Amino acid sequence: MGWLFLKVLLVGASFSGLLYPLMDFCLRGKTTGQKPNIVIILADDMGWGDLGANWAETMDTANLDKMASEGMRFVDFHAAASTCSPSRASLLTGRLGLRNGVTHNFAVTSVGGLPLNETTLAEVLRQAGYVTAMIGKWHLGHHGSYHPNFRGFDYYFGIPYSHDMGCTDAPGFNHPPCPACPPGRGPSSSFGRDCYTDLALPLYENLHIVEQPVNLSSLAQRYAEKATQFIQQASASGRPFLLYVGLAHMHVPLAGTRPWANPWGQSPYRAGLREMDSLVGRIKDEVNHMAKENTFLWFTGDNGPWAQKCELAGSVGPFTGLWQARQGGSPAKQTTWEGGHRVPALAYWPGRVPANVTSTALLSVLDIFPTVVALAQASLPQDRHFDGLDASEVLLGRSQMGHEVLFHPNSGAAGELGALQTVRLGRYKAFYVTGGARACDGSTGPEQQHRLPLIFDLQDDVAEGVPLQRGGAEYQAVLPKVRKVLADIFQDIANDNVSRADYTQDPSVIPCCNPYQVACRCQTE
Repeated sequence: MGWLFLKVLLVGASFSGLLYPLMDFCLRGKTTGQKPNIVIILADDMGWGDLGANWAETMDTANLDKMASEGMRFVDFHAAASTCSPSRASLLTGRLGLRNGVTHNFAVTSVGGLPLNETTLAEVLRQAGYVTAMIGKWHLGHHGSYHPNFRGFDYYFGIPYSHDMGCTDAPGFNHPPCPACPPGRGPSSSFGRDCYTDLALPLYENLHIVEQPVNLSSLAQRYAEKATQFIQQASASGRPFLLYVGLAHMHVPLAGTRPWANPWGQSPYRAGLREMDSLVGRIKDEVNHMAKENTFLWFTGDNGPWAQKCELAGSVGPFTGLWQARQGGSPAKQTTWEGGHRVPALAYWPGRVPANVTSTALLSVLDIFPTVVALAQASLPQDRHFDGLDASEVLLGRSQMGHEVLFHPNSGAAGELGALQTVRLGRYKAFYVTGGARACDGSTGPEQQHRLPLIFDLQDDVAEGVPLQRGGAEYQAVLPKVRKVLADIFQDIANDNVSRADYTQDPSVIPCCNPYQVACRCQTE
């Protein structure tokens, strides 16, 4: 463990917040050639219908709608999984969970994270001369070498996992506050499953906890400030940069909106959507100010809305999963219904990405890795297979060819975690397992294994309401194709270098700035 201690010590010194203005910009010198800057903004639990450009009923995303009119909007774009950690792992690796090892969420007590033998997008771009930063929610491991600073990011500012996995003093909607600090001393003792109310949510700057519990009501403002500061300093350095922003919006708890900032009394969700839209607008404005002509901005989401949160969940638009809704249970987050993984997506790059274009290409968060690597004139790692494709021709308006086949892994509802039991094949989609996710009314729907899959024609039935008749000619023509692409990917995975994530849990790895305070309280920033 001596090497790890030395690594932590060196990184802790190099990435101190006090040294942020000098943050690695001058260590390797300026790069030659005009490589594009890359900004990736990932919303959390945002529904396809939460984007006004997608859904006329939504009128709270003025900045995003403007970006859609100035760039490219994707209407058939999908998260790589329908829950947090697996989706983020696929974004940073271009690989499904069965390859990269991340098949479900990491916990506050998780020892591991994204396997260390997986190469992240940040590591590839840093080798290509980029300066890299991650701001926001990580959720790919916080202990030891799983921290963002050890996974290719020169700078990190954010929370290590979802913000409902720790209490705060300004908790917002759908989450309790931290308990009052008792006068006595003693470490916190309750670490029950799904019980985090006595553990304060930490805010990191690089390896240091700078606030615990974090103030959620000011988090969006602080993310915007750190993002704009990074863009300014990276632009001034002359080096290309990668900025990955993992938003807290629209995951619960929704931070309370100040009365004066919400004069029309919108619902908490609408107010949060407007706050998120404003944050994205600030980042885009800074990009336009500092490096407009040479910065590619990609906005998308990690999965669909969390339906069980009722009025605190977003809109799936027309992708209502009617077959599942009739059975009971949710057809959104954690499921493989369209509402769980079809997400908003926008690309913006003035002069390169054509303006006011709607793309129907079938694309995925998996494609971010190979596409960005291609745009950055870097090379993919050669010792592994990828599930994403290089979509740069689509982005630049020269093609509409996306995936012909896309696999949607089980992500917390029915079936084995990470298993590929839902297949998109052109206009068709086949389910081998359904049910198991809780809806707003408390129902989960029975878990059902389908020996002969349910097959829907999404071109005629976006609501996934009526499957094709199993005895019909159309079903019989599609079924062997579904079976073949499944057999092919299982064979491909069997011949690949795959990773295994460590999901061991240990209370001693919980981020805590002061174990002698009941909620690990400290204010050091």
